[in-house]
Amino acid sequence: MLISKKMNAAINQQVGNEFGASLQYVAIASYFETEGLPMLAGRFFQQADEERMHAMKFVRYILDAGGQVEIPAISAPKAGFKSVEEAVQLSLNWEHTVTRQVNDLVALAIKESDYITQNFLSWFTTEQLEEVSSMETLLRMVQRAGPNNLLFVENYLSQGQAKEASPGGAKT
Repeated sequence: MLISKKMNAAINQQVGNEFGASLQYVAIASYFETEGLPMLAGRFFQQADEERMHAMKFVRYILDAGGQVEIPAISAPKAGFKSVEEAVQLSLNWEHTVTRQVNDLVALAIKESDYITQNFLSWFTTEQLEEVSSMETLLRMVQRAGPNNLLFVENYLSQGQAKEASPGGAKT
C-alpha cells in the first residue's frame, strides 16, 4: 500500500465531500431551472459533473495506491433558496471549504512525507484556485445584475460557453 491508513481515511472522507458537492450543485442547478434560468442551470449541472469527476479521481487514486475505498454517508443537499445570490454564495462558500479540505490533505501528506500523494494533490490545489475565482466572479455578476436583471448574467454565460468550447478557452 502506497498510502497510510490515515491518508486513506482522509481521502475517503474527501470522496464523500466531492460527491456531496456534486449533489448540492444538482440541487442548485434544479433551482435555477425552475426559476427559468437555463444558462445558470447548465453551468451548475456541469459543475455537478465536475465534482463527481473529482470524487472519481480520488477513488482511482486510492485504488491505484493499494488503499481501500470506503465512501462515507453523504448529507442531503440544501434544496430551497430565497434568491440566485444565496445559491451562488452557498457555492462560493463550498469552494472555500473544499480549498481548506484539500490544503488539509496536502498538510497530512507533507507530515507523512508522502510525496506521491503530494504530487497527486497538486492538481486539486490548482483546480481550487480556478473554482474559487470562477465562483467569486459569478457571485459579483449576480450581485451587480440584481434580481431584476439576471438575464444579463444568462446572456454572459451563453457567450462564455461558446468561448469555453473553443480550443483557446477549453477547460482542463
